[in-house]
Amino acid sequence: MASCFMHLVYNAYKFQLNDLICQHLPQELKKEKMRIISPLLLLLLITIGTSATPTRWRKKTRSHEPCKTLVFYFHDIIYNGQNSKNATSAIVGTPAWGNRTILAGHNHFGDLVVFDDPITLDNNLHSHPIGRAQGFYIYDNKNIFTSWLGFSFVFNSTNHKGSINFAGADPLMNKTRDISVIGGTGDFFMTRGVATLSTDAFEGEVYFRLRVDINLYECW
Repeated sequence: MASCFMHLVYNAYKFQLNDLICQHLPQELKKEKMRIISPLLLLLLITIGTSATPTRWRKKTRSHEPCKTLVFYFHDIIYNGQNSKNATSAIVGTPAWGNRTILAGHNHFGDLVVFDDPITLDNNLHSHPIGRAQGFYIYDNKNIFTSWLGFSFVFNSTNHKGSINFAGADPLMNKTRDISVIGGTGDFFMTRGVATLSTDAFEGEVYFRLRVDINLYECW
């Protein structure tokens, strides 16, 4: 329908502009009228085409209020040389003074940990997992206890399909920390927002549980 409308407008304006030019231009310039008309018509058609685009085809706009909120927990059990059956994460890189079964000193600086942790809807480690938190964290500061995270929530439940991707700094000494939601797939296609992390529990340096409050500001 939009293309038909544009065609009609094109013909109408072509006739009007042609007639106008014939009335006001000297004889020797009339043969140049099409050279003048063409840019004007092009600008007109671009304007009409943009305004005629159906609303359902336009990108959804950003909002200052979350379009969706979610809360999950994920549980990390680091391999310590004796718990391979239950471990969900492992040290895969260390500084010279560290090893791969005990987190290094100096605020664990230089340790790289890869994880495949269960995601639950509550803070019970033994609750049925609705997906996996998969990615890595790096302890990246020798003087301050902090890390950098890059991971995905990969869902396998009937309520959620697809994945949500996260990345950002995690200053571990803060009660709450915000990281970016940078995209997603499936039910969370092209989503973006902010996830607030809080340490819900920990046992030494072997187990910790994170609460993740997700506020999405771009939903499709």
